[in-house]
Amino acid sequence: MMIEKRAMSPAHVALMHVVGHVVGRARRAIAWLGDVALPGQCALCGNLSHSLLCRGCDESYWNEPRLRCRTCALPLSATRRELEGAASHCATCLDSPPHFDATLALADYRAPLDTLALDLKFRARFGTGEAFARHLHACFDDSGLPAPDVIAPVPLSDQRLIARGYNQAWAIAKPLARRLAVSADARLVCRTIETAPQSKLDLDTRRRNVERAFAVTGDVRGLHVGIVDDVMTSGATLDALARTLKRSGARRVTNFVALRTPKD
Repeated sequence: MMIEKRAMSPAHVALMHVVGHVVGRARRAIAWLGDVALPGQCALCGNLSHSLLCRGCDESYWNEPRLRCRTCALPLSATRRELEGAASHCATCLDSPPHFDATLALADYRAPLDTLALDLKFRARFGTGEAFARHLHACFDDSGLPAPDVIAPVPLSDQRLIARGYNQAWAIAKPLARRLAVSADARLVCRTIETAPQSKLDLDTRRRNVERAFAVTGDVRGLHVGIVDDVMTSGATLDALARTLKRSGARRVTNFVALRTPKD
């Protein structure tokens, strides 16, 4: 049996468009009401929150009073009064400067903040990357440092990237570049050697481990490059990256790291 198909009239088509628009707006409104009525939990304290962190945690954990070395971001023991009019650098960076020029870090790598880095790195909680980027942008605005020309993440090896499915440093770098209004390049630097995890090595071995692990794939001549990572421990990886970038003609390298271990 044949079924006759009738073309819809223009009025009918217009009505369907209106209905579709209304239904779409209704669905968005319902989703918004769900977010308002059913908040999630703060990633740090577990209290109800509409964001990754509740307002109390968001205001508390990123406002540490301690001063940091402007080069490597290690905590300094001196007070602001003692450092007034003097360069804010640790003795190690004064005696043996690394290849990078400056480092911005939000806080120490410690409980409970370490859970944020672990959630981003191993549980793909990308909202953490957005939160880190927002606070790094605020930290940069207060730093007086010059803006980078391009932002790039610490690269993973191809094997590790395939196994994990994403680069946690890129989850911070991309939204940070957007907030800084500069370009972002996930492949500006690549990792050419599959190195052992740095966390399992001592300082000297860490430096040897990453000494020739990177290669620059883009043109960085005369550029100020911002390198982003989730956690900075010894600084060996970032130093090797900076050395590689400067050998390729980069003018300046600034690190943007979410968390910094309080000791190398």
